[in-house]
Amino acid sequence: MATYAAMAEILVLYYSRSGATAELARQVCRGVESSAGASARLRTVPAVSAESESPAKPVPPSGPPFATLDDLIETQGLVLGSPTRFGNMAAPLKHFLDGTGSLWLTGALAGKPAGVFTSTQTLHGGQETTLISMMLPLLHHGMYLVGLPYTERALNETRSGGTPYGASHVGSGATAPVLTEAEKSLAQALGRRVAALAVRLSPQASAPSAAPRG
Repeated sequence: MATYAAMAEILVLYYSRSGATAELARQVCRGVESSAGASARLRTVPAVSAESESPAKPVPPSGPPFATLDDLIETQGLVLGSPTRFGNMAAPLKHFLDGTGSLWLTGALAGKPAGVFTSTQTLHGGQETTLISMMLPLLHHGMYLVGLPYTERALNETRSGGTPYGASHVGSGATAPVLTEAEKSLAQALGRRVAALAVRLSPQASAPSAAPRG
């Protein structure tokens, strides 16, 4: 009789202001959930201000919960998303990552796969530099970075978002975020790729093992 171990859980963690990055995050989750042996855990981070380092409320009024360090520890992979801020990740996400020093000291994230995604209002609005800015702290944590290869058909066909460094969306000033089919496809592909690697790397999410015979 075969027994199955627990699924590999992927943390999809993002900050979004206009909703575009949040929609990308949902597409990443779809990709994760379509992967055998994997599930997604969707989390966000609170906005920050000069007056306080703590959110006014412990939970958001709607949407996914705010992330904690336990979310990073308990999951087997990470996909990180942020809109661009002058070619860099947004301050709320940077603030959260700056608080992960204790995990760096223990190596809690070392050896886990990770990917990144972003959204901008213009085609040349800093997508690739923003993606790279999110990669840097993940490299310091010893995570395995996962990108998007050109074997993904949508990466060759997209006329909006999508890069080898990670999934992305170009807003073009739209009042409501509307992802193109290529952007959706690439966000889902990123989720699948991170999930597939997490399943391969995670002992508890590996292939079924035979139960001992009595």
